[in-house]
Amino acid sequence: MPIKIPDSLPASDILKKENIFVMNEKRAYKQDIRPLRILILNLMPVKITTETQLLRLIGNTPLQVEVEFIYPASHLSKNTSRSHLASFYKTFDKVKYDKFDGLIITGAPVENLEFEEVNYWKELTEIMEWSNHNVFSTFHICWSSQAGLYFHYGIKKYPLKEKLFGVYKHNINKRNIKLLRGFDDEFFAPHSRHTQIRKEDVLSVKELEILSESDEAGLYIVKSKGGKHIFVSGHSEYDSKTLQDEYIRDKEKNINIDIPKNYYEENILGNNIKVKWKSHANLLFANWLNYYVYQETPFDLSKIT
Repeated sequence: MPIKIPDSLPASDILKKENIFVMNEKRAYKQDIRPLRILILNLMPVKITTETQLLRLIGNTPLQVEVEFIYPASHLSKNTSRSHLASFYKTFDKVKYDKFDGLIITGAPVENLEFEEVNYWKELTEIMEWSNHNVFSTFHICWSSQAGLYFHYGIKKYPLKEKLFGVYKHNINKRNIKLLRGFDDEFFAPHSRHTQIRKEDVLSVKELEILSESDEAGLYIVKSKGGKHIFVSGHSEYDSKTLQDEYIRDKEKNINIDIPKNYYEENILGNNIKVKWKSHANLLFANWLNYYVYQETPFDLSKIT
């Protein structure tokens, strides 16, 4: 089944060329079913890239999904045109009286700031509080997973000695969890961050479960019991060249950074990129949409409390 997005969204042509079923608005209105309503709070600087990455994963399921994008009104985007935001995005005040089956909150390049120093922190906390009563399940990615754990459960983040940057092997901590159905015993995911959450802090909160972690990258997937909140510390949605683009960007800014670990063949810059996380990424998003949204959310969204 397709994702329903605006016909002129830049991601639309890319996804159609990849044979991902994108339904135009006219055809969608003729469907006699209720699509899942998914809201995406996009905090990433290059929003069009992140839109495409997330829509690619959401669109690779048998569910019909209607997507809306929002961005923080309290932050001026420097890397996305105002015309694009005006055409395809809303601000929170335009959706806060609506209810949604699911919410995705992306990462953001603000890890080295304290949460309260982020210029849209107050607005983000309003959205996260609103999500408790207006969204059935929320999927937090990278920095927003740390922000969500801090806001909802008071769990702090800690700086790493050096940036965690590359593709890392992960293990499953808990068996027979719907979010992990189909996962191999070991799987890979990209990380790109300067901070971490400590395991002992999560274990001290009875409401939380650690589902997956990595010997090198630490905690990866944490969820609240019942699946109201999913926290993913990495970037399973990344394209094959995203880490390379981040490396080039940082080098151009004269930032001292090593090449992404376990990313190029033989760990040599310029060699072929070894993509080994896409199967996991598709399973992760498909399982979330199916088991924690589609099969659980009420047909009448007004009944979400």
